[in-house]
Amino acid sequence: MKMRAAVLDRMEIPRPYTTTRPISVETVELDSPGPGEVLVKITGAGLCHSDLSIVNGDRPRQMPMALGHEAAGIVEECGPGVTDLARGDSVALVFVPSCGHCIPCMEGRPALCEPGAAANGAGTLVGGHRRLHRPDGSLLNHQVGVSCFAEYAVVARGSLVKVRPDLDPAVAAVFGCAVLTGAGAAMNSAQVRLGGTVAVIGLGGVGLSAVLGALAAGAREVVAIDTLQDKLDMALALGATRACRADDPDVIQRIRTEVPGGVEVAIEAASSVQALELAYRITRRGGTTVTCSLPNPAHTFNLQAVNLVAEERTLKGSYLGSAVPARDIPRFIELYKAGRLPVDRLITHRLKLDEINEGFDRLAEGTAVRQVILF
Repeated sequence: MKMRAAVLDRMEIPRPYTTTRPISVETVELDSPGPGEVLVKITGAGLCHSDLSIVNGDRPRQMPMALGHEAAGIVEECGPGVTDLARGDSVALVFVPSCGHCIPCMEGRPALCEPGAAANGAGTLVGGHRRLHRPDGSLLNHQVGVSCFAEYAVVARGSLVKVRPDLDPAVAAVFGCAVLTGAGAAMNSAQVRLGGTVAVIGLGGVGLSAVLGALAAGAREVVAIDTLQDKLDMALALGATRACRADDPDVIQRIRTEVPGGVEVAIEAASSVQALELAYRITRRGGTTVTCSLPNPAHTFNLQAVNLVAEERTLKGSYLGSAVPARDIPRFIELYKAGRLPVDRLITHRLKLDEINEGFDRLAEGTAVRQVILF
């Protein structure tokens, strides 16, 4: 079938993207779903920093690539072997296609699915196929098995979670990445406790979802940290108890004074080693520092190793919010419907597909939280 999709041919094209237009919206061909695959009509797709990291070259991927990894949609057609979904089902798309059979999947850690990771790195679906190509027959790579900045997507069954049909498409879209990653980092990876103290560094869609997740888990102190005052104001409006500028030279001492000894949990969501160092330094003795962002692979993090032992520190990564998507997306949606996870307030812009380059400029400038393309 023919459809419109956003395609990136080359990374590291300079900003402003409104002028340089690195992403082209063009008509491409999408093949029918194969065994274990599903054709989805995309209804909403969110712009995430992980997408920007491909555009600006921080996360090298196979080119050319049809972009997009955070979305919701409606099932149009199921390929052979898919019997638990039907045409008309509402679904959220997930950027790690769980195979269900590798050791991490069998251990209940589908975010670490080994065939899924290999396929994502190769730009294919988990079965090894590419279902996208240009009219001249040249193949397009899939972004993490999703490629949802498009009218339709063919994805593996393991990239889909069935969701309730009464959600605003813009809201439904953010559960597959921003909410799963951020709220999951707080609830699953950090296991924020009732009455706990938490800091979140980096207040984009993922970071603010972590703020909401910490509040939903019952934290009594949630310290929001960013360099932009608008984002600090939004965090406070969402329920954060304190807000601090990351570029304040006294920010570490201030937090360790106001929350005596430091926070129990610090979550870094800024894709910055400097932010991770800040998170580590404001974590108290015996506390946990969690990073859920994806900085440039060349960046390294130094720490005083003796502190890990002498202060019984924990430093851990959180990918996809350490989530089991089929379990966590529905429960996060129910928290949203109950008013305890108001993720709709994170959506600052609703876009058309042709506005995608302008959207990435806003994302790079920090003037948007979650922008969602609606179809």
